[in-house]
Amino acid sequence: MARLAGTSTAVVSYVINNGPRPVAPATRERVLAAIKELGYRPDRVAQAMASRRTDLIGLIVPDARQPFFAEMAHAVEWAASERGKMVLVGNSDYVGEREVHYLRAFLGMRVSGLILVSHALNDLAAAEIDAWDARVVLLHERPEAIDDVAVVTDDLGGAQLAVRHLLEHGYEYVACMGGTAETPSVGDPVSDHVEGWKRAMKEAGLSTEGRLFEAPYNRYDAYRVALELLSGPQRPPAIFCSTDDQAIGLLRAARELRIDVPGELAVAGFDDIKEAALADPPLTTVASDRSAMAREAVDLVLDDGLRVAGSRRERLKVFPSQLVVRQSCGCA
Repeated sequence: MARLAGTSTAVVSYVINNGPRPVAPATRERVLAAIKELGYRPDRVAQAMASRRTDLIGLIVPDARQPFFAEMAHAVEWAASERGKMVLVGNSDYVGEREVHYLRAFLGMRVSGLILVSHALNDLAAAEIDAWDARVVLLHERPEAIDDVAVVTDDLGGAQLAVRHLLEHGYEYVACMGGTAETPSVGDPVSDHVEGWKRAMKEAGLSTEGRLFEAPYNRYDAYRVALELLSGPQRPPAIFCSTDDQAIGLLRAARELRIDVPGELAVAGFDDIKEAALADPPLTTVASDRSAMAREAVDLVLDDGLRVAGSRRERLKVFPSQLVVRQSCGCA
């Protein structure tokens, strides 16, 4: 191949591996033409053994069946493909042992880096990451057990935006559908959503006592919680849900109970999953730029300078939240 291209084997290697040294455009074209003529296909396994890295990025999410995590995984896959990488996805199912299982599996495969959406990273998982000295970027959540670079949304500020908007409609108060007793109190987006709700209520001089309701993140279990909540004697005039999936379950319960939304009940969510625009009525929610977050996470996990000294604040990449107003809040 080098003879056909009129260059050295080293230059051919630089073109095939996209480095480590630059190649002049004309020379690169000759090498690519030779590759096409000879029908050459790189041996990725051999390349991985030589470099001790693969063209793979590991991605661990709590549950890819949930629309938010499915959309996030899709965004990571697109961002990785732009960098010439492929993505392996593992579902932890909110179970620490499964998270450790995928950590060991992916790191043992010598992935180029690991993007971790961890519900509550335990000490064993943190120790596993340290033992491999792996390139890890936390996405969406930032557990206390590990201090690697994190790419997150302004969850607290976004929740405040949604609750303030509901209160501006003149509702007497806004209830909150938060997480469960197992939801981490620090570093978890839902915890920040609840804290944002509390701050917005406090700003308005309103009490939060008895107005926070536990519910799982998914729509199916949230629907069952909502049926009981909306059937009770103290039905709230407005509810802020910590996830869109919860809000969609709530809207289903309201429809079954023949409660008009937003005439009798206002609803807002968080995440702006694609289904939010097709909900009945369309759901007012809080959005973040998942594509930009995924691109940032991929760029960071592939960056040789990822593990740099600095404070936790400097290692936290926060993307702004944006209120998306539709009809479920009472807006026309």
